[in-house]
Amino acid sequence: MHARPFIDSLDFASNGQQISSEVLVADLSRLADVLSNSEGALSYTIRGAVNKYHIPLLVLKLNGKCQLTCQRCLQGMSYEIQVDTSVLLRDQAGLDQLDDAELDEEYESILADAHLDVWHLLEDEILLSLPFAPKHESGVCRSTSEVEPQQNESHPFAALTKLKN
Repeated sequence: MHARPFIDSLDFASNGQQISSEVLVADLSRLADVLSNSEGALSYTIRGAVNKYHIPLLVLKLNGKCQLTCQRCLQGMSYEIQVDTSVLLRDQAGLDQLDDAELDEEYESILADAHLDVWHLLEDEILLSLPFAPKHESGVCRSTSEVEPQQNESHPFAALTKLKN
């Protein structure tokens, strides 16, 4: 089990610090509802930086595999997670301002925190990147709608066809 990392987000970004590690999928409790099982590990890198407007930001890279539930057949399926994003660090006043539309289109913003839970940030980004209704690739899934109907099964409206003529 890895120790849960915390960072001072503004200090981390201002000093250009970087951390790289792995997190077990089982350690990310908020993902439990969307996973078919909690096997696997994800590797991540978080790097602090300052953008061209001198606003601190965190650059996140996250990759690995998790097991989702296919919405066609309700069986487990492997899903490749690849997140490569940047988030601006703002104070509460900065988050409340809406006049920075140019910045907000390029980056998402989070509240700067002196005790930022790294795994919580990773969970947020993973949840945002997951498909709403994951499905196996076409031809791989054995859903009930793809099962061929039995030959002897009569159509429920066959009697109406006789009445029409």
